[in-house]
Amino acid sequence: MKRRQALKNIGLGAGLFIVGPSAFSLLQSCKNEHEYDWQPTYLSASHGFALKQILDVILPATDTPGASDLNIAQFIDEYMDKVADPERAEKFRHSADAFTRAFQKEFDKSPEEGKKEDFENIVKKYLKATPAVQQEYMKRNSETQDAQDAESEVKIDDDAGAYAYLSNVRQMGIWAWKTSEQVGENVLWYDPIPGQYIPCGPVDELGNGKAMSL
Repeated sequence: MKRRQALKNIGLGAGLFIVGPSAFSLLQSCKNEHEYDWQPTYLSASHGFALKQILDVILPATDTPGASDLNIAQFIDEYMDKVADPERAEKFRHSADAFTRAFQKEFDKSPEEGKKEDFENIVKKYLKATPAVQQEYMKRNSETQDAQDAESEVKIDDDAGAYAYLSNVRQMGIWAWKTSEQVGENVLWYDPIPGQYIPCGPVDELGNGKAMSL
């Protein structure tokens, strides 16, 4: 219940993405794909497997669709391949590499060998870390990016990279979840033909406590 309500009410706190025609069409095209015949386009097979497990932890199926129901992993992979600018896509892949190394250090096995509990624990380790620890991760990641921009030789910090990766996946996953046709029409407050304009009305009365699907 808490996850569902949080998703219904979530706003810009999870980050803002501009949904252009290319991204929107990708999101809709992924809805008919099946887990068993999906081969990542941009990511490696190992990264694709880990991405699906991570998203299933962040967006599990409850009484609302989960990440796998909406093929969000497929969408993120296609987005990085066809929509994201090359620099952003490359950083995403590098952070996925950092996550793989962090996973291996944490559990002494590759992500492909990981169990559901392993992914739950590593997501919790980074995304539920104390604010001070998260700030340290962000600081170290920023220092790494500055060094790369200066074309200095630098080793990517695995913890900082894994935190950046999981944060990015969570941000994009929630955006894709909210933007999907199934959630937009069946979970959120959906009104394809709006009536009276009420700029300051209470959401709990106007939309039964749900964020509006736009």
